[in-house]
Amino acid sequence: MEEIIREGAFTVDETKKENNASGIQPNGGYTMHTFEDVKEIYFAYIHDENDRDLIQRAYDLVKVQHDGIFRKSGEPYLQHLIEVAYICAKLQGGPTTIAAAFLHDVVEDTDTTIQEINEKFGEDCAKIVDALTKIQRMKLSHRTEEEFAAEDHRKIFLGMAKDVRVIIIKLADRLHNMRTIDALKPERQHALARETLEVFAPIAHRLGIYRVESELEDLSLRIEKPTEFNEIQKLLNEKVKYRQKALNNLKKKIADILIEANIKFTIESRIKSIFSIYKKMYIKGHSFDEIYDFLALRVITETEINCYEILGLVHAHFKPIPGRFKDYIAMPKPNMYQSLHTTVIAGDGNIFEVQIRTKEMDEIAETGVAAHWRYKENAHYSPKQEQQEIEEKLHWFRDFLSINSDSKDKSATEYMESLSKDIFEANVYVFTPKGKVIDLPNGSTPLDLAYKIHTKVGDSAIGATVNGNLVPLNTILKTGDIVEIKTSKTSPGPNESWLSIVKTTSAKNHIKKFIQKKNSDLLKDERTKQGRQACADFFKDHGIDENEMMSLLNTERVLKNFQVSSVEELFVRIVAHNPNPAQICDFLGIKRVYKKDTKLFKKENFDDDKCPVTIDNQTGFKITLGNCCTPIPGDSIVGYVTKGNGITVHRITCPNVQNQQRLIEVHWKENLGIKSYPVDIMIECQDRNNLIADILNIFNSNKIKCTEISGRLHPESATTSISAQIYVSDANVLNHIFDILRSTKGIYEVRRVIH
Repeated sequence: MEEIIREGAFTVDETKKENNASGIQPNGGYTMHTFEDVKEIYFAYIHDENDRDLIQRAYDLVKVQHDGIFRKSGEPYLQHLIEVAYICAKLQGGPTTIAAAFLHDVVEDTDTTIQEINEKFGEDCAKIVDALTKIQRMKLSHRTEEEFAAEDHRKIFLGMAKDVRVIIIKLADRLHNMRTIDALKPERQHALARETLEVFAPIAHRLGIYRVESELEDLSLRIEKPTEFNEIQKLLNEKVKYRQKALNNLKKKIADILIEANIKFTIESRIKSIFSIYKKMYIKGHSFDEIYDFLALRVITETEINCYEILGLVHAHFKPIPGRFKDYIAMPKPNMYQSLHTTVIAGDGNIFEVQIRTKEMDEIAETGVAAHWRYKENAHYSPKQEQQEIEEKLHWFRDFLSINSDSKDKSATEYMESLSKDIFEANVYVFTPKGKVIDLPNGSTPLDLAYKIHTKVGDSAIGATVNGNLVPLNTILKTGDIVEIKTSKTSPGPNESWLSIVKTTSAKNHIKKFIQKKNSDLLKDERTKQGRQACADFFKDHGIDENEMMSLLNTERVLKNFQVSSVEELFVRIVAHNPNPAQICDFLGIKRVYKKDTKLFKKENFDDDKCPVTIDNQTGFKITLGNCCTPIPGDSIVGYVTKGNGITVHRITCPNVQNQQRLIEVHWKENLGIKSYPVDIMIECQDRNNLIADILNIFNSNKIKCTEISGRLHPESATTSISAQIYVSDANVLNHIFDILRSTKGIYEVRRVIH
């Protein structure tokens, strides 16, 4: 029977592959190794005697320290350490990595200390063992509550994020534990299997270590879904046996074609992992017969150019299936995976997938990050430099570290949700204008990309271009899009509507924090103004103007007495009546000079029912709304006492009432009923056709009356300023319309106008 490589398997006994297509035994069996097996592997690439001695001494220590200790499977505990080191050596880890693999449990299970590890094996090795020990002490998966499990998972990721070698050893440790899982009680098996699928397999996937990922997934599926696992394994064995002859024929034909073209190559077969087939059948709803790529040929050649030459020859001799071609060489996956994939119909009508890659691509495809950072003789290893390289080449790792650094402000379940959605489920790949690939979850928008680039880019985003075309920020991105984010220093930043636009949890969380801070700052500013005005009115009754009041209040004596750090903080406290202006005047020894007489205002024959504003529940005053700032219900307002013309109501932020003396407290009436008030607004846009028409359609569909609208083009920047007067019932309606306008294609700023 032609040898077939199971996708992901690399340590299963070769003889077992011939008995079943998956390479996994029904009882989870595996080949046991010896220290000599480990030695044989690392001797092939580690030649320095000091480095070899480091590994030997680590083995000698654990051989003594773990002597007489056995696992629940009945194996000597030393066997587990050998297997973990064997897997790390197969991934061509460095001497410190292999030594730490031997030592990873010695502090947890014996009286050996981290200080001893540091003295005998060096600081670098001790740091790795310390991180692995802290992860082990979390007593993983013994708790069933979702929050506790999520907290365990968060600690695992926090522990692994500091050094990629910690991740490699921990993955190897979990892989061997899963191979010997049958010795555990059923409930413990299920807990470990679930944790493996939720935590360890996704990390292996994002690091591109398919050999480990695939076996972890299959071993976990065998525990969690034994019926489905056995069904797929049976179908797979039957199908492989049935299609073996057709596969061999295709393999021979492709080999003949490439030999004739004088291209160097090797061809091997691979079988899709059981877990991958399970996802297609039970999650995506396909039947087994609809899965064409369960059996594939892998052509490995010398150069990238050879890959495309082979692709052309394969397509010239066999009919490709439309829509099944993927070029991961030109557009690598975020875990550095590169290969050409095409699905063709062989001469006998059978359908097969053909993968084409170079030898280096094949190594990275199988072992991912481990292949790229494998040990190089005589090269100085720098953990800091390696972490920096990882962040540069695996750009998602920067997001991983960012989520970890932000995790203090999140619950464990929120943290795991961020990790799951933003990292593990990211499978849409887009380009920046400079060619950098960024991966995003399905449904992501330019705003998600903006926040992936940097939070400041997200906060100042006003629009985007996708493949050269200007698009709204809520456009759904797809793989291959070239996206450029348009920013502006005058951008007002995120608003509530952005929360419905973004897909990534990290973007949502940042927008929420921005809005909360903005609202908090606005509330503080508003309260500062209210407190200042209340204090100014009170001091005025005592014959002291506002400038003199500020001189009296802004002193160390006053601030210290009322336990505030600034006069602004004092004004905020005044709004809460702690203290009130009377208490401040008493402290300063200020006596009342005169009593405010509201009767000084001239009464007018005015229909109070139609007036939306009231003055301390008094009636009969002539009140008009200021044309300069067009206040509407919901705005913070103040009244200005005119000379002989009653009271004019302004927004409290209106520059026309700043530093004025004749101000009076006014309020919007409750239950105003349905009435519209004029508001002047300005809309800043990227120039495009039908812009004013689209804006008018928005007003019309939302039943907003527009009495004036005009536009002014700025040719130098290709932007347009549109001014309009609209009628709304209150500030909430106005804010809603502003949100709709801001999410409209081409519009990057909307604001109210003060004349």
